[in-house]
Amino acid sequence: MESIVGRSIVALVAGFIISALLGKSLIPALRRLKAGQSIKEDGPTWHMAKQGTPTMGGIMFIAATAIVVLVLNIQDIMAGELTAVVVLLFAGVFGVIGFLDDYAKVKKKENTGLSASQKFLLQLAAALCFLALLRSMGILSPNLYVPFFGVELHLPWVVYLIFAALVITGSVNAVNITDGIDGLAAGVTLPVCAFFACSFGYAYLHWQRQESLGMTLFAAALCGALAGFLVHNFYPAKVFMGDTGSLFLGGAVCGMAFALDMPLILIPVGIIYIAETLSDIIQIFYFKATHGKRIFRMAPLHHHLELGGWSEKKLVFTFAGITLVFCVLAYFGVMGRFSAL
Repeated sequence: MESIVGRSIVALVAGFIISALLGKSLIPALRRLKAGQSIKEDGPTWHMAKQGTPTMGGIMFIAATAIVVLVLNIQDIMAGELTAVVVLLFAGVFGVIGFLDDYAKVKKKENTGLSASQKFLLQLAAALCFLALLRSMGILSPNLYVPFFGVELHLPWVVYLIFAALVITGSVNAVNITDGIDGLAAGVTLPVCAFFACSFGYAYLHWQRQESLGMTLFAAALCGALAGFLVHNFYPAKVFMGDTGSLFLGGAVCGMAFALDMPLILIPVGIIYIAETLSDIIQIFYFKATHGKRIFRMAPLHHHLELGGWSEKKLVFTFAGITLVFCVLAYFGVMGRFSAL
């Protein structure tokens, strides 16, 4: 017990320090490379003041997480326990897709990078490879556990894999949509990482599953790294995470959910991601159906509330607070499965 708690605290603190320190050198480097964010003209008018703010800052928490995970898990990795490494690589692939998108935007000096179809196909390929790896490692099962109800739905592998791939691509893009104001995506994902750190820690102690130790450290390291990133990204942001960071975070969150073998837990812990995405979808469908009318002042939801007078700080604290409450509730849903085993 003391070992996993102590190592988790080390991972958390190390992730924070490395990420915060990386920002000191990365932000000036991004400025020198003229890697500035292009702001959408149809967004809130006051966001135009952010034009040129360095993007791709997600590199700092990606690097910090990778360093901590690889260093603290070195013994388990050498012994052949690679779950945390697989999840790290999976999230990293999404980070690379985001980097390609960011690079295209910076090069073209506009807010369009890879096409939607290009991103979807790359994300789908990454999802299928990841799921195949987890299955071959014996971590993933086609038994879909329903949190809080204590029941499992036994699905054929083909059906499960199709479902899982769609969940991953949808969830990753939902995190990307949430990254719209200073500190929001990082602030919301921080309690999600804390939830997974606690859940994996509990699974390690009660299931005695060795891979859960590495995943506990992964979640704790990412939690600390996001806190370090917020030193530079909280309003007023000195740097944006870009698609490099938001797609990595989406991959990491999904990777942790599937490594825990509970993808449906993404519904409560990702409540803000879901609300943001649904507001976008509803706005588009309603706009088309009514030939120009809108339900929201602007989609996604954070822009609607901004135009209603909410400050960026209020939005971040409120959305992160809501996520924290749902993460606490979700923890009890996870415990239901542990107690049944």
